Amino acid sequence: MILLKFRANTRNALAFAHDLVATSVAWWLAFWFRFNLEMPHEYLPVFAYSLVWVIVLHGLFFWKLGLYRGLWRYASLPDLRRILIAVSLSAIAVPAFFVFVPLPVPVPVPRSAYLISPLLVLLAMGGSRLAYRAWKERGLSAVMRSPESVPVIVLGAGSVAATLLKELASSRQWRVVALLDDDAGKRGGEIMGVKVFGPQDQVSEIAERFGVGQVIIAMPDGSHAARRRAVDLCTLSGLRVMTVPSYSDLVSGKVSVSQLRNVELDDLLGRDPVQLDEAGLRALIEGKRILVTGAGGSIGAELCRQIARYTPERLVLFEMSEFALYTIESEFRDRHPDVATSAVIGDVKSAARMHEILTRYRPQVVFHAAAYKHVPLMEDENAWQAVQNNVLGTFVTAHAASAAGVEKFVLVSTDKAVNPTNVMGASKRLAELVCQAVQAENTGAFPMKFVTQFVIVRFGNVLGSTGSVIPRFRAQIAAGGPVTVTHPEIQRYFMSIPEAAQLVLQAALMGEAGQIFVLDMGEPVKIVDLARSLIRLSGLAESEISIVFTGLRAGEKLYEELLTNDEHTLSTPHPKLRIAMARSPETAALLESVAGWLSSEGSVTDDEVRARLRGWIPEYAVSGKEGNHVLARQA
Repeated sequence: MILLKFRANTRNALAFAHDLVATSVAWWLAFWFRFNLEMPHEYLPVFAYSLVWVIVLHGLFFWKLGLYRGLWRYASLPDLRRILIAVSLSAIAVPAFFVFVPLPVPVPVPRSAYLISPLLVLLAMGGSRLAYRAWKERGLSAVMRSPESVPVIVLGAGSVAATLLKELASSRQWRVVALLDDDAGKRGGEIMGVKVFGPQDQVSEIAERFGVGQVIIAMPDGSHAARRRAVDLCTLSGLRVMTVPSYSDLVSGKVSVSQLRNVELDDLLGRDPVQLDEAGLRALIEGKRILVTGAGGSIGAELCRQIARYTPERLVLFEMSEFALYTIESEFRDRHPDVATSAVIGDVKSAARMHEILTRYRPQVVFHAAAYKHVPLMEDENAWQAVQNNVLGTFVTAHAASAAGVEKFVLVSTDKAVNPTNVMGASKRLAELVCQAVQAENTGAFPMKFVTQFVIVRFGNVLGSTGSVIPRFRAQIAAGGPVTVTHPEIQRYFMSIPEAAQLVLQAALMGEAGQIFVLDMGEPVKIVDLARSLIRLSGLAESEISIVFTGLRAGEKLYEELLTNDEHTLSTPHPKLRIAMARSPETAALLESVAGWLSSEGSVTDDEVRARLRGWIPEYAVSGKEGNHVLARQA
């Protein structure tokens, strides 16, 4: 750090000295030009005495106006503007000074010197900076052609690509040999000496011509469809692909263009950015106390990150796993030190602990993301634990929130709760019914302004979440395969973790008492297509990594649904959110029977769990191995 500071001070001192020398030379030339390239002897004392004050006055303006904050290598119009202002003020100050402080010489300073000198100073200072930058960029351009660098093609020839070329050049790692862009108006042009060739679908031909095996996609502001097409063109040609950071990260200044990353499935399956009601979310969260259960999980952690953007008064991270809580707490301590957080270990099934925490922190909004969600794991051996965690945990947390006067309670649910064929999905559907029942119970007991509003949000699979198929596929590919897929026709809805969390927040803002929100999940994707995409993105072919079909697992469906057979939806002002018109539970009977069952002591068998769930959820009709055979026949 000391060395860097010394280097910066040395660089600034040299630049300052250069400008003072330029000012001295300009003052001499002003006299010299005034007298037709000849300095009369009687004017030498005038020049010598005046030069001292000219240097002092110019130096003061140069330093005070911050001419030495920027680097010459990146000199630009703002730097030239500051130079112009400094020189102009100096041009006014010098003659004004000599009016009030006469020189001890018999002849005055020639008036034309006052006009000639500023022009020469401006030319010297601005010209030297631009010349230095031009020299550096010529050097960078030469580096870009260095044979030691790896040849690469860049897709996209816009402003981001231009910035990328400059930043890559300084690293000496890549040598950009060609640019491709679908805009016909750019073809034949050059950026930093690199030619823009034809459209992107010529990438295979251009790569073969230049012997390139690596492509960089520089279209962060392009549509997902355009970027997906670019990735497909490259991977089908056997080229390795990297991409620049997302447009939002570039705009926010978090990263630079040259911080390249591998193309992820988000880039292939991503959708248009979520349009959030920023003002509404700020009103919902800013200055409020927020509690997130399951804060160490994929969705819970991302919810916490999104909530932090709106500066809550306090964010309570509630988590049962010590390691998961430590991880998210450490992240917030490092990345969000300005957000007041409380890291709390606890079990949502513990009524005493939930009552203690909600009473202590008095949150206005609770996001309930704690749940067991792995379908096969919860189907056999762990069915009772799934119900305990997903249903009893919701029951306890919902009642504690209501008693503590929480304004809004948001249950994070799943599309597997719709026409469930597994214990996990059925338990989440029962958790939905519990929230609706508590809502109805409280609405009849208290004035509406004191009633907690329970909102439910359903969505499908989240790319890269804990326990999802994507990390497993990556591990299998890294191990050399095979990649295992349960069924060639199995398909799921997918969205990114940030998109899911953002839509949960938006639903929380819009939701009213007892509403179930269904997220727009886009089009379903075949899991086998995901596997093939991941194999290609890893730089491999299916001939190198085989795909093996293992058969549907216990409780697994071929197709997920977002609505039951007897549900329909209502539109909302937000294009990606709809309200499901679900059946209403029998409030008292449901809560009483569920509470009595969940408080049972001792173990309950998996078959008993499934039987009781069917009693509350008539649409839960298929499960276990028998269900797999039925679903396979339906396919």
